[in-house]
Amino acid sequence: MSRILVTDLDGTLLGGTRDDRRRLRDALARRPDVTLVFATGRGLASVREVLRDPLVPKPRWIIADVGATVIDAADFTAVEPVQDQLRAGWPGPDRVRAALRRFPALSYQHGVQQDGRCSYHLAPGRLTGELTAAVEALGCSWVYSAGRYFDVLPLEASKGNALQTLAGKLGWRPDEMLVAGDSLNDLSLFRLGAHAVVVAGAEPALLAALAAAPPVHHPRRAGAGGIHAALRHLGWVSPATDRCARRHSLVVAYHRPPLHWNGASWQPPASPNGILPTLTSAFADGLPGVWVTALTGDDRQATRPHRSGLPLSFVPLGTAEWSGYFHRACKETLWPVLMSEPDRSRFDEQAWAAYRAVNARFAQQVSAEAALGATVWLHDYNLWLVPGLLRAARPDLRTGLFHHTPFPPPDVFATLPVAAELRASLASLDWAGFHTARFADRFRRTLADLPDLADLPRIAVHPLGIDRPAIENLARRRTPRRRPATGRVVLSVERLDYAKAPVQKVDAIDHLLTHRRELRGRLTFRLVCPPPEPGITAYDTTRRQLERRITEINTKWRHDGWQPVDYLPRSLSAAEVVAEYLAAEVFWVTSLQDGMNLTAKEFIAAQSALPQHRADGPGILVLSRHTGAAAELGDAALLTDPHSSEDLSTVLARALALTPAERRRHMAQLSRLLGHGRPADWAERITGAIRDCRAEVLPAPRR
Repeated sequence: MSRILVTDLDGTLLGGTRDDRRRLRDALARRPDVTLVFATGRGLASVREVLRDPLVPKPRWIIADVGATVIDAADFTAVEPVQDQLRAGWPGPDRVRAALRRFPALSYQHGVQQDGRCSYHLAPGRLTGELTAAVEALGCSWVYSAGRYFDVLPLEASKGNALQTLAGKLGWRPDEMLVAGDSLNDLSLFRLGAHAVVVAGAEPALLAALAAAPPVHHPRRAGAGGIHAALRHLGWVSPATDRCARRHSLVVAYHRPPLHWNGASWQPPASPNGILPTLTSAFADGLPGVWVTALTGDDRQATRPHRSGLPLSFVPLGTAEWSGYFHRACKETLWPVLMSEPDRSRFDEQAWAAYRAVNARFAQQVSAEAALGATVWLHDYNLWLVPGLLRAARPDLRTGLFHHTPFPPPDVFATLPVAAELRASLASLDWAGFHTARFADRFRRTLADLPDLADLPRIAVHPLGIDRPAIENLARRRTPRRRPATGRVVLSVERLDYAKAPVQKVDAIDHLLTHRRELRGRLTFRLVCPPPEPGITAYDTTRRQLERRITEINTKWRHDGWQPVDYLPRSLSAAEVVAEYLAAEVFWVTSLQDGMNLTAKEFIAAQSALPQHRADGPGILVLSRHTGAAAELGDAALLTDPHSSEDLSTVLARALALTPAERRRHMAQLSRLLGHGRPADWAERITGAIRDCRAEVLPAPRR
């Protein structure tokens, strides 16, 4: 027997609390036998906007324009035999508007894209017999709803007629359908003899019109909560299915938590890396599921639960366990190889045992949180062994991993003593994602010659963006910088890491001042470089070299209270960082290897938000050729090669010499290339890609 849920959008499917909407979406995801049909007064363009919301389940069919449009949602094409029948005799919008121009009470909805209808605002009490007669004289029908919307439609068009015609084409019976609505323009749906639900808070006129109708379910919950109650009432969603809802259809795993306990309260990290704000924003914007993350150190001493609203599932780890896993295995063994500097890699059996153990703990937690057939989205090299563990224990799951770091060439990857173990696990993925095509190709070649590998994981390129509106808002509310600089400011904001080439930058400043006398006393290189977390020793040599060179160069060039390098070895708040972006004439990114580099994108967003804030034109971005951002932004930035000290100083000098007009042209190109995609959009594309990898029925998990 078929099951078809036909629902209005505004006030119905889109109504209720966020928890109601999430619960309904997840219930429908667990019942693929229920076909979802939208029946809405919105136009198709507006429906597309609604579908950007991750809390909205995806329909199979769309009835739009109050029944004048019928769409196959698989490819967004019109179901022409049905739609043509509904629009028969339609005189067209121009004729309708001309005929109704004599009714001043009508206000045409100019901001609403309309197809096959004309929509007006009409105040209560202004609906007259003369007006409805004028519509009927045109050979049209009309519907008035919510005390303000007056829609003129083709004679045969209504939500009910559209559904009845579509049902006839597809062979649906009334007893197989549940219709849901809340306003008078849904009334025609309730006259088809289908199961029916009017959600709480519905328009009184609809309730009055249905008073003598066959039984209609009237739940006490509004919107999506009311629909879910009706599904339960019909038995389409069972209590057992709801109990399974405690497990999640999407599980995200990333080792770093978005909050830390400071002894008194939970706070976000002072200087989070790119994926933390991205995942935080995506979950806040409605990404479903749960986030599995580590609970370590002082966080385990928290005396009260976090109130972030984020769905966090913690993996408690002891201090020694975390140190072996993260400080040593991740940062001393794997990180140098990812940066294509295998000579720096140090392998230790005990540290690797901790890496294995922590990955096993994450796999267990993911498995415990994941519903049957769930989508699992892992993040970064820190969880490279989880895919193999999940494939063995939970073959029903669809598992993807996004690499935020560079991926090394196959010969560099092979230098790892545990390369075979890692390759076997990575081959268990259903999907692997990267910032650039180059990193994706390296991954493909690394796995290509594995024995007994039937199929490679699906591999895709999805460059990560930033929460641009958040950066722009901070820019518009910018606070004064606390450390005024002398002259022209060259800025870098990066964590302490040899891969960021901080020592090379300081050497380049020395070279520039040696050959450009006019910059002495008139240039400040501000290096915001917070240290790694306590316990990481992999960067100690870099820190000592950096601080020694800063002291040497400042001593060499210092005069009259000026020194060329302003070193800030601490974290800044997001607002402080944005203030630094706005004050910089040049933003200098010199990574030897980098997956993306989101600070470059943040700089563009901040500068573009206030295009007139500098009289000499916007700042300029100098960007390493070896970043993922360079693959997107190209020559709109000034590209530099940090492996060449000559190139570093030459390109920086070129940036300082650009005219205001040239700066404006570069920033306009950068702003256009940056785009306005939201983290939630990026996350939804990737989770959808992972979910679609294996559509066949999969075996149940082991008990």
